[in-house]
Amino acid sequence: MVIIRSSSFLEELDVVLDFIALDSLHNALQFNKNLKIRINALVDFPYKFRQSIYFNDKNIRDLIFKGYTIPYFIDEKNDKLVVLGILKYKKIVKQSEYKR
Repeated sequence: MVIIRSSSFLEELDVVLDFIALDSLHNALQFNKNLKIRINALVDFPYKFRQSIYFNDKNIRDLIFKGYTIPYFIDEKNDKLVVLGILKYKKIVKQSEYKR
């Protein structure tokens, strides 16, 4: 399975890395290195992570990494895995969890 990083993902990743680098260049480099490792590992178990909460498609999954959500599309027909983007994960609070 071939991993394809979409242009949206690459642009969004640059923004994330620039933000992290404002605090620490070392941390930005480590983040990038560790994220690459996690994405490359998807080849072995592409369905390991949950179905995406952002898309209504069982072949789009959400990799959660250090508070960021990385949605990716599993294209079995063409033997590809397409990384779609990276966004800051926000927990959806259920009304029953909200206390006044």
